[in-house]
Amino acid sequence: MGSSRQSSSQRGSLTRRQFLATASAGTMAAVVAGSMPAYANAGKKAAKCAILGGQPVRAKPFSRWPIWDKSAEEPVLAVLRSGKWYRGSGTVVSQFEEKYAALLGAKRCVATMNGTNSLLTALHCLDVGVGDEVIVSPYTFIATYNVVLNSVALPVFADTDPETFLINPDKIEERITENTRAILPVHIFGLPANMTKINAIAKKHNLKVIEDACQAWLAEWGGKKCGTLGDLGCFSFQESKHLPAGEGGAVVGNDEALMDLVWSYHNCGRPYGSVKGKTGYPIVGNNRRMTEYQAAILLNQVQRLEADTAKRVENANYLTSRIKDIPGIVPHKLCEGATRAVYHLYPLRYKQEQFNGLSRNRFLAALSAEGIPCSAVYGPQYKDELIEAALTSKNFKRAFPKERLDRYRQELHYPANDQLCQEAVCFTQNLLLGPKSDMDDIANAIQKVYENRDDLVKSQKA
Repeated sequence: MGSSRQSSSQRGSLTRRQFLATASAGTMAAVVAGSMPAYANAGKKAAKCAILGGQPVRAKPFSRWPIWDKSAEEPVLAVLRSGKWYRGSGTVVSQFEEKYAALLGAKRCVATMNGTNSLLTALHCLDVGVGDEVIVSPYTFIATYNVVLNSVALPVFADTDPETFLINPDKIEERITENTRAILPVHIFGLPANMTKINAIAKKHNLKVIEDACQAWLAEWGGKKCGTLGDLGCFSFQESKHLPAGEGGAVVGNDEALMDLVWSYHNCGRPYGSVKGKTGYPIVGNNRRMTEYQAAILLNQVQRLEADTAKRVENANYLTSRIKDIPGIVPHKLCEGATRAVYHLYPLRYKQEQFNGLSRNRFLAALSAEGIPCSAVYGPQYKDELIEAALTSKNFKRAFPKERLDRYRQELHYPANDQLCQEAVCFTQNLLLGPKSDMDDIANAIQKVYENRDDLVKSQKA
């Protein structure tokens, strides 16, 4: 999950919702006070949608991302001028690792070139490889699939809970076989997965847990930071992320010996800590090191992370309050036990039957025309060509019996995730960094689309 989690083929536009207002005195008082929109528009004709020729709700852009300031320039220039661009000759990567570990409450952090390589490193260091199986969330960026396939292991999917957008822990045990080696839950959009149940299942079956926290900086489960609850946690610092450096990643953990192995492996297999040998390269390694100037950018960006996160959470909660009663708009539900979601994207489900059959694509287009960027995000990627390409490769044919690969093909059916992929609508994190009035624009645009649903359906059929 090191790259941006929106593929170009899956981008769309989308916004907020509307609700059935009652005529009670309490409701009307809330409307007058400005805490509740007058969605019912009691007898008043709705303004024409922008996509039908009306004026858009919003003409100005939302907060830009990434955000740069002058204070970041000198540290980066200092690295460039020093000629010490590689972590072996500089100290900036080490400084970032210490700071990020402390921020998460983890004992150790090893910085990598990107989030995908943090996941690959974690899989390798937990001995996941050829012929193994890994239980994976199907609703995620494709990197989560790719890292398992690149390890010549099978990504075995446990179906999604559409209400939470996360792996359904009650579907995990039925997917475990004698070859299952690990569980790879994804805290997608910064929404914490149910780590209590996942860790209990892992302990019962003697499995490793690798948290894909590539979208979950400062998210919390039970008061502890996501990424610190399994054997290893992986993060991404790609340009769209809350902590951006263009590219970058990290592996965090609390087991000193395991983190020594992570450090050694990511640095070409050189000795480190408890990883010792009689030669300069005692283990098979790789080069997945972060550069000094990436770390310099991150040390600047991390200064704004906590304040930005608080703003996103505040705006996400307010947005939910504005849209939660609009027919056909179903905001995400947090798992019981999640103590902080951080909203890399703000997700909801769109029920087109309550918009009189208005397709999701038309809904997204209408919101986009109102000045509200939105997207459908992920599709059922287990139906993409990469799965069959892997299964028919020489490596997979050597690693797995034909019977297992045939059965795997038959298992690629996940109805709950399919449903979610048909209904999901998301807003990117930068939309949550502005004032509350920006959230009002999103909510009012959804309201407007709802009130124009009949005309939009007619235009859809034209």
